[in-house]
Amino acid sequence: MDPIVAISGLNKTYDSGFRALKSINLEIRRGEIFALLGPNGAGKTTLIGVVCGLVRPTSGTVIADGHDIARDYRAARATIGLVPQELATDMFEKVFDTVSFSRGLFGKAPDPAHIERVLRDLSLWEKKESKIAALSGGMKRRVLIAKALAHEPRILFLDEPTAGVDVELRRDMWGMVRRLREQGVTIILTTHYIEEAEEMADRIGVIDKGEIILVEEKRELMRKLGKTLVTIGLKQPLAALPPDIFDRPLTLSDDGLTITFTQAGEDDAEDSGVADLLKRLASMGIDFRTINMSRSSLEDIFVDLVEKNA
Repeated sequence: MDPIVAISGLNKTYDSGFRALKSINLEIRRGEIFALLGPNGAGKTTLIGVVCGLVRPTSGTVIADGHDIARDYRAARATIGLVPQELATDMFEKVFDTVSFSRGLFGKAPDPAHIERVLRDLSLWEKKESKIAALSGGMKRRVLIAKALAHEPRILFLDEPTAGVDVELRRDMWGMVRRLREQGVTIILTTHYIEEAEEMADRIGVIDKGEIILVEEKRELMRKLGKTLVTIGLKQPLAALPPDIFDRPLTLSDDGLTITFTQAGEDDAEDSGVADLLKRLASMGIDFRTINMSRSSLEDIFVDLVEKNA
């Protein structure tokens, strides 16, 4: 299947000489949820801005749903919805009117039924006659999402969509994202809440210093780069670890009551050799009281990747 977004050789250098994007090559699959992660200043918002036609690239090409964003701007832009970080909209417009206006900007015929569906999905229908200035911050964020969905885009960019919003909106938003994906909409999101990417995304991309340093299936990423910390609590303290007891480094706590080691990947306890270690301990008359296994989160993996790229 052809990618719905294809980015090739993309560079962006500002007049100051700052290189915000460096030879970006990236393909987004049709119908997936793709999370783009990176520290502040990594180039996430610039990359989104280029794809959405808001930032002019220095070089490279971007194809959105078969349309070149430079040569066929209108058609490309009509396939894309963008929820920006900033709350930028006409504060004195009514909710229904501003969402309807956004639909018209893309040459779409009026469709009050569609606007109603969008507003109801975002719990905005009761506020349809309210002026945006009178809404809470969370409700204003919902209006931005509604505006992005007004013209029925096939690609939706969510740039830090839950930054500073309440837990209820965050939950509603991810429910909406799942429904959109079921309808065939491709979702590209950036987020500081990495646990959201871990829960929602099909694939993860990491950008740092303007370069894509990794693109991977989420499950494969967790399997390859995740780690499992194994902690064994002993019944009686040891003065020291027996020599050559295990095929990887073990650590004994100062009080002699805890043995720990790290297993790469997400292998099960049996595969990681934990069972063999326990048998060896038992053969030496060393009894254990507890076993705990703690696996890396996506955030742990992300931090490690960025630190290695520093």
